[in-house]
Amino acid sequence: MGGAERKGGISGRNAATSGGAMSNSTPVADKAPDKFHPSFWSANTTELFERGAYYAMASFVVIYLGRLGMGKYWPSTLNGLLWTLVYFLPILSGTIADHVGFKKSLALAFVLLTGGYFLMGAPVWVGGAQLAEKAGDAVTSPMWMAVVVAAGMILIGIGGSFVKPCISGTVQKTAGARATLAFAIFYMVINIGSLFGRGVSYVVRTQLGLPFIFAVSMASSVIALAVVLLTYREPPVAAEVAAKPKRSVGQILLDMFLVLRNPRFVLFLLVNSGFTFLYSQVYNVLPLYLEKVLEKKPPVDIYTMANPFVIVFFQLLVTKLFGKMKPIRSIVVGTLIIATAMLINIVPLYLAGGARALVAGALPLGSLFVVMTVALIAFGELFASARTYEYIGGLAPKGQEGLFLGYANLPMAIGSLTGGPVGAWIFNEVMCKGAVKNDQGLLELQPSQAATGWIILMVIGLVSAFSLWLYNRWITRTATSEA
Repeated sequence: MGGAERKGGISGRNAATSGGAMSNSTPVADKAPDKFHPSFWSANTTELFERGAYYAMASFVVIYLGRLGMGKYWPSTLNGLLWTLVYFLPILSGTIADHVGFKKSLALAFVLLTGGYFLMGAPVWVGGAQLAEKAGDAVTSPMWMAVVVAAGMILIGIGGSFVKPCISGTVQKTAGARATLAFAIFYMVINIGSLFGRGVSYVVRTQLGLPFIFAVSMASSVIALAVVLLTYREPPVAAEVAAKPKRSVGQILLDMFLVLRNPRFVLFLLVNSGFTFLYSQVYNVLPLYLEKVLEKKPPVDIYTMANPFVIVFFQLLVTKLFGKMKPIRSIVVGTLIIATAMLINIVPLYLAGGARALVAGALPLGSLFVVMTVALIAFGELFASARTYEYIGGLAPKGQEGLFLGYANLPMAIGSLTGGPVGAWIFNEVMCKGAVKNDQGLLELQPSQAATGWIILMVIGLVSAFSLWLYNRWITRTATSEA
C-alpha cells in the first residue's frame, strides 16, 4: 500500500526511460530478451518479506498502543510519526545508500527493522505489561514504555526508508529494456507481501495474542536479512551513471531548499496531501471505529486485505480503461473516490439494527462497510497515486524533473503527519461525543455525531479535490499567459 506502491510507479517510469536509452546504444534486434539479473529476483524476494513484516503489524498499531494504556491520542500520533518517517527519510537514506552500496544499506535496514519490531513488542515480552481488554481514554502507561515504543517506531521508520530506494533502485538498474514487465512484477510482489503479512499475522495473533504480530514482523525481517546476505549482489551500473558524481547529504538538503522555494510545487504538495490524509485513516480512524464501536476483537488485518486484493485484481483494468485520462483529472477522480469511501459509513448508522446489525448472522453491517471503504480507497489509489508522479514531472521546471520527482513523497509525509492526531481528534471528539459504553465495552454512538465525523472526512476529500482542480486551472492559465 501507499508509499511502496507510489515508489514503484515512478521508478517504473524512470526505468523505462533509462532502459530505452540502453537499448538504443546496444541493438537487440533478432535477439531473445536477456534474463533478469539475479539481483532482480533477490530484491523482489526481499521486498516480499519486508512488506510482509510491515503489514503484519500495521493494521493493529493504534489498537495495540491503546491497549497498552497510551490514551486517546498518542497511538494515532505515534503511528502518524512512523508513516512520516517512512515517506520522508528516503530523500536522505537513498543518497546514503548510493554512497555505501545497496547491499550494506539493506543489511543495516533489516537489522534496524528487526530491532524496531522487537522494541514494539518489548513492553509485553520484557517489561511485563498487560494489554487491556479495550483501549481506555486516559494515559496509564509509564514513561519508559512510551520511550521504548517511540524508539521502536524510529528504528522501523529509518530501516524502512533504506529499503524503499534500494529495492526500487535495484529493479530499475536490472530492468534493462523490459522495465514495464520488471515493475509489474515488483508491484505484484508488494501486494503479495501485504497479503502474506496480514494472513500470517492473523493466524499467529489469534493463536498467541496481539503482541505476537511483532514476532511475525521480526521473523519476516530476519528472513529478508538472510536473503540479502546470502543471495543479493550489487546490481550493474551503466558507465554513464557511474561516471556521474554522487550527491552528498548536504547537496540533498540544499536541493530540498531549492525545491521548496518553488511556490507552485509547495502549493501542490499542500493541496495534494488531502488524499494522503484520508488514506492514513485506514490505519487510524478505521481500526479505532472497529475496535471501540463495532466488535470486541475485530480482525482488522483480514478486513484491510481488501486493499491489496483490489489493487492486484483491478490494476490492469483501471490502467486500460482510464490510462489515457489526464493526470490531474485522474488524481481528482481518485480523491473524490476516497472521499466517497468515508461517506458510505453513514449508511449503517440509520439502518434497522444500526451498525452492529449482523449480516448473515456473523459480520456486523458496519464492519462490512469498513471493508467496502478500504476497497474504495484502493480504487482511489489506483487513480491517483502513480499519476501524481506523472503530474509532478510535467510541473517541474525543464531540466529539474528528476530533482522534483525525488521529493514527490512529501505529500505522503504531510498527510501522514497530520492524519494521525487529526484523525484521532475527529474520532474521539466528534464521532464519539456523547457516546456511552454498553455491557460489552463497546461505544453506543449518537448517529448524528458519528455521521458528522464521517462527513468531515468526506469534506476534507472534496476540498482537496476542488483545490487540485483550481490549482490546475491556475497553473494552466499562468502557463498560457507566459507563453
